[in-house]
Amino acid sequence: MANQLRAARKARGWTQSRLMVEIEKRRPIMGLSPVSRASLKTYVSEWENDRRTIGEDDRRVLRSIYGLTDQELFGEQAEARGILDAAYSELSQRIEESRSVDLGMVDTLARQTELFRSWDRQMGAPSLADQLSAHMSTLEDALAYTVLPSARRPVARVLSGAATLAGWQALDVGGVDRAWRHYELARRAAAEAQSPALMAHAMGEQAYVLIDAGKSDLAYELIREAVSSAQNTAPERVIAWLCAAEAEMAAILGQSDASHDALDRAAARLPSGDGMRDPEVPGVFLNDTHLTRWRGNVRTLLGEPEAVGELCAALESMDGTFTRAEGSLRIDLAQGYLACGKLSEAREQARLARSLASRTGSLRNRRRLDRLTLQISSDDA
Repeated sequence: MANQLRAARKARGWTQSRLMVEIEKRRPIMGLSPVSRASLKTYVSEWENDRRTIGEDDRRVLRSIYGLTDQELFGEQAEARGILDAAYSELSQRIEESRSVDLGMVDTLARQTELFRSWDRQMGAPSLADQLSAHMSTLEDALAYTVLPSARRPVARVLSGAATLAGWQALDVGGVDRAWRHYELARRAAAEAQSPALMAHAMGEQAYVLIDAGKSDLAYELIREAVSSAQNTAPERVIAWLCAAEAEMAAILGQSDASHDALDRAAARLPSGDGMRDPEVPGVFLNDTHLTRWRGNVRTLLGEPEAVGELCAALESMDGTFTRAEGSLRIDLAQGYLACGKLSEAREQARLARSLASRTGSLRNRRRLDRLTLQISSDDA
């Protein structure tokens, strides 16, 4: 247990004192009484050295701060929830209860997913860990005990969307294996929902897990298969999103021509107007501003001087509710300024990005910033 708790703290670059500050802020928000700084200092040290049992209230606080599960933080499985009881009476009761999951209930669950999605893009993943986990359990149970295919498909559709959201959140806070499993669940649910668009989206987001794991070639193959599977079956905005992701992964591999070709295809498929979403895949947000930002990211990866202009244009017109996305954009912009030799501008964008990463708890963006800071320091030497 000790190594995992300490590793979670150090991965964020926090001292024990910083963790204590976070605990002090989080406890009253969660309806818990305050603890003295002296006591907290003892608790944190003993927790990390496996000399004190962590109570459930403190576990909830730590899960909320880090956005990680019991397994990832404490090295033990959370209490198991039996899905299929051995007694047929229990099974019968569950199946009967599932019959109450009508289209109205499915719509309610979809709206709840949408609330989580809105909170995530503005405030980040850590504070949603427990709520989203409970939401996912509700959806999985509903699907597990719904019998008729016609009733299962709407539930599976909502589950696929919720699972992709949970996958991205897990990836953002360093829960890599959990992210992978969520995307696998999203793909299974998309197949159950008979939705090629949801399947392609889940595959596209899963490719980013491969990117972060250093499997760029495999990620590129996966995104290309997702693009191929979406042709003539998915909405135009979803296809545009997939093509933009393909462009990014081609750029990571240094394939300039393939990357620009994919960007051109994304622009050609993106519907005109101010809209940014399609009801078929609510997890996709894409309009001209988002595509401009993506183009700037791709050009940054390729080392092209036009990157800074694209990113500045995207920043000016960006929706302020996309807090974590703004952090990613500013990292790209810092990288672009660094490539142009503008060190002061690069440092300022990195500073702003670090503040946003801290606000949203994005370990993924923090890792990018740590690498960028080393590059800036090297160029400054």
